[in-house]
Amino acid sequence: MSDIAHIIRGVLIQVAQARLLLPNATIAEVLSFAPPEPVADAPDWLLGRIRWRGWQLPLVSFSRFAELADEEGGLGSKVIVLKALGGDEKHPYFAMLTQGFPRLVTVTETSMVTLESGDELPAGVLARVRHNEDDAMVPDLAALEDSLREVMAQAA
Repeated sequence: MSDIAHIIRGVLIQVAQARLLLPNATIAEVLSFAPPEPVADAPDWLLGRIRWRGWQLPLVSFSRFAELADEEGGLGSKVIVLKALGGDEKHPYFAMLTQGFPRLVTVTETSMVTLESGDELPAGVLARVRHNEDDAMVPDLAALEDSLREVMAQAA
């Protein structure tokens, strides 16, 4: 088998108090931050809704969801539109607040290691990893989407 089969294009995304590593294929677009429309009775990690290409997308703060930090959008903040993995045709996308532009990286078997620690992983995190010299977290996007689906169903 060739080495090409073991190469994944990824992105490192800076959020408050953490860096996330995601597959590049999950990102649909990067936008400038604009204040979202609030969602009544939503948890603090759901910042509101934004408009994108005719869709009303929920905007989440991963740092708040994982209880890493209190994160607010502002000058220099970006929003990444992510393709939802859950297969919900009514909600094929959601948005996540970031601090700056995502950085494209090439992930190989030798460039990434899973960091073992005795600490429990934060909510919504599958693993802590080191990609070359960058420590990052691999988010559990399925768990985030499940939580988002529950919250949005209650808000509807």
